[in-house]
Amino acid sequence: MAKPNTSRLDREIRQTERKLEAVRKEEMWPLTGQERRAVMRALAGGSYKVVRGKSTGRAERKLETLWQSVQSRLTAELTALQTERQRIVNEAATAKAAKKSSGWW
Repeated sequence: MAKPNTSRLDREIRQTERKLEAVRKEEMWPLTGQERRAVMRALAGGSYKVVRGKSTGRAERKLETLWQSVQSRLTAELTALQTERQRIVNEAATAKAAKKSSGWW
């Protein structure tokens, strides 16, 4: 029996890992549209406060929690992909063992 075909999942796992690394560097490309809008709102609010000479603490906290939520979303996605890949590999191993044990020799 051949090895299980996990190339699609492997590609998705690599892509999700790249997205997670980009989010850690606070890059915008892996964000969804809603998340991008939230980042832009927080940046605009913070810049408005800077122009007015006031504290930007709330905008900074908002940005920090947003980046953390994106990281947790991508981590959960990565975990789900890895779990699915492991399930496919385990199923293939079980099928191979069953085929081996069914033979009379």
